[in-house]
Amino acid sequence: MMATLTSPEDRTDFADADRGFLGALHPCVVRDATGRVVWDNDAFDFLTGDRPPTVHPHLWRQARLCAKQGLYEVTDGVYQVRGLDLSNMTLIEGDRGVVVVDPLISTEVAAAALALYRRHRGDQRVTGVIYTHPHLDHFGGVAGIVTEDVPILAPAEFMRHAVAENVYAGGAMLRRGVYFTGASLAPGPRGLVGTGLGQTSSIGTLSLLPPTVDVTRTGQVETIDGVRFEFQLTPGTEAPAEMNFLLPERRALCLAENATHNLHNLLTLRGAVVRDARGWSRYLQEAITLFAGRADVAFASHHWPTWGHDRIVTLLADQRDVYAYLHDQTLRLMNQGHTPLEIAELVDLDPALDGTWYTHGFYGSVSHNVKAVYQRYLGWFDGNPAHLWEHPPVESARRYVDCMGGADAVLAAARRYRDDGDLRFAAQLLNHAVFADPASGEARELLADVYTRLGFGAENGPWRNFYLTGAQELRGGTRTGAVTVGSTGLADALSVEQILDSFAIRIDGPAAWPHAFTLDWDVTDAGQRHRSVLSHGAFVHWPHPDARASGGAGGRPGTGTETETGTGTGTGAADATVHLRRAQLLGLLGGQVAPDTLAVDGDATVLPRLLGLLDGPDPAFAIVTP
Repeated sequence: MMATLTSPEDRTDFADADRGFLGALHPCVVRDATGRVVWDNDAFDFLTGDRPPTVHPHLWRQARLCAKQGLYEVTDGVYQVRGLDLSNMTLIEGDRGVVVVDPLISTEVAAAALALYRRHRGDQRVTGVIYTHPHLDHFGGVAGIVTEDVPILAPAEFMRHAVAENVYAGGAMLRRGVYFTGASLAPGPRGLVGTGLGQTSSIGTLSLLPPTVDVTRTGQVETIDGVRFEFQLTPGTEAPAEMNFLLPERRALCLAENATHNLHNLLTLRGAVVRDARGWSRYLQEAITLFAGRADVAFASHHWPTWGHDRIVTLLADQRDVYAYLHDQTLRLMNQGHTPLEIAELVDLDPALDGTWYTHGFYGSVSHNVKAVYQRYLGWFDGNPAHLWEHPPVESARRYVDCMGGADAVLAAARRYRDDGDLRFAAQLLNHAVFADPASGEARELLADVYTRLGFGAENGPWRNFYLTGAQELRGGTRTGAVTVGSTGLADALSVEQILDSFAIRIDGPAAWPHAFTLDWDVTDAGQRHRSVLSHGAFVHWPHPDARASGGAGGRPGTGTETETGTGTGTGAADATVHLRRAQLLGLLGGQVAPDTLAVDGDATVLPRLLGLLDGPDPAFAIVTP
């Protein structure tokens, strides 16, 4: 992972990161209403010292840049607060106040960022909000800055993707996110130094206010508080719904998260839908064509700005070429029969590209990005029949250990590989040893040592965090009290359809096999009526054939063609109809509302039976052990 730079002592990034500095937050510690610390940038003060041998030199440099915090002037009327969360908050001054772009993760840090801006620029009211894309670090703090009705702009399909990414698979993503961001690691030379994209994520109160204006096309122009915004939609790039925008009167270009000062992820290690590298590359070229001649500064939702026409074009063109290259070379080698693991070893960037800091894998990596391209086109299976029906990890591990002569032989071999410097294969061997016998303290400690060494040598921030968190959990076990989707505040933004989707993904399928019923939901305050069916373990739902909400009798036939109940077809009368408000529906999902407190027509046992089939997520499931 060590790369050769054309000018390793180049200080341009440091000059850019310091440019326009107006003032920092001292101390840079933010607490919630209970006094709990939700953000502490001062914990990274160790980065001002000399680099220790436990951190890759390039990651140390990147972390020092990302840890800079305070209010910065980007250009006339455009400001950024950086270093108060994983992402940046951008503030654009208008006629009556300020438009906020991407209000961070937590309400507490968003409020602190706005207060820092006001300390230097006056008590400006927030007159509008822009979400560049539906990742949590770009909208979660919105309720901390918005106290009145203001226009909120976002790319089309923002709400659908915000829910799909953060709620449907949220349990698994949050658990893996502990590894990804190093959330359980203590900041320090032997622990968390950053993610490459920023330091880490704040852990305060999350919120989501729905957009009031959708950006539906490239070239769409909107004026907020007297400020003219010209938008470029970039769906399928860094997020399924994303957009750049130009401030033409101020010659400032916002690149959202499409061009930052690192190689980004085509598939983030916490989990996500695979991104379109070819499309990403083409949208970067489109940005050059649309905007480069009208921009003197480019800024993004992470990192620091880039000033000057030529430097902006070079940044966009280099990043364009990286994503195009990763896409095309993966397909070239894929079509020659190479597997994802093989392609990851074969693909290197042009040394001329590798000689720029912003193509380095501080956050994404060439290795896992080419695997993502392969996955996008061919999926998980590499075509080798031996990999079609493998044993699961524990059963495979036991057999491997047996073939290698037992646990003692595996540990001895792993030590040899570790001592010879082949940490990658030592980790493979020791992973088998731990999965074959998770009670072996010797195997766990040896694997923890190997993971620690791999982490200390990683240029990539999330790779370091994964390795060091794995070592931590091997030694101390998983920590309880992890964040769950229901505790994040995002559930309040779910539509009725999305709440019912959340019921569906929690049904214990085998336990539900003997059950078949039709249940209608009359959501009175939403003016919606939905029909749901449990059949063969699947919970499916759709808008009721009689879409008139409120007051429908549970025995009313759905189509007028059948009166049979309990068949699971959904074409006859409902077995039961429950009348409730949207908040009560959400409460049923979370276990805060008892079914006997609701008005139900028909079979009163149906709703409790459904709730009894829900399976709860495990927020602390094992990752480095069985």
